Amino acid sequence: MGSQDAAGSGDCPFCEIAKNNTDTEILLSDDELLCFRDIKPGATHHYLIIPRTHIDNCKTLQADHIPLVERMVQMGWQALEKNKVNDTDDVRMGFHVPPFSSVPHLHLHTLAPASKMDFKSQIHYGPKSHWFITVSRQSADSAESSGQG
Repeated sequence: MGSQDAAGSGDCPFCEIAKNNTDTEILLSDDELLCFRDIKPGATHHYLIIPRTHIDNCKTLQADHIPLVERMVQMGWQALEKNKVNDTDDVRMGFHVPPFSSVPHLHLHTLAPASKMDFKSQIHYGPKSHWFITVSRQSADSAESSGQG
């Protein structure tokens, strides 16, 4: 099931959020993406960025999804900026690798301050986690420099 319109995924909680069928507070949104707070935050600032189109997970991403992921990272940085996170060196962004993703809909975790995450959060999102794939600031910078930002 790689990707499909959110309307076709009635059992996916993130598709329900994308269709505005929940009371989830949307922090940022555009035609393609949404950003909201994680219901089980691993850090003081823990935001999820999802595509409106249902994509199963990071393992189903293809080369043509690179611009989408770059825009997701950029929205993560925008959420941090909007919430006055100033230490951009103390941020973790990434995806959980299946079967360790809690919701089967692609979602980028944006966490800050990473240095203040508790032990459990370090296991789930920290640098020693084997199932959390990080993205770098370079992704967002390259999107901005290519005029996609």
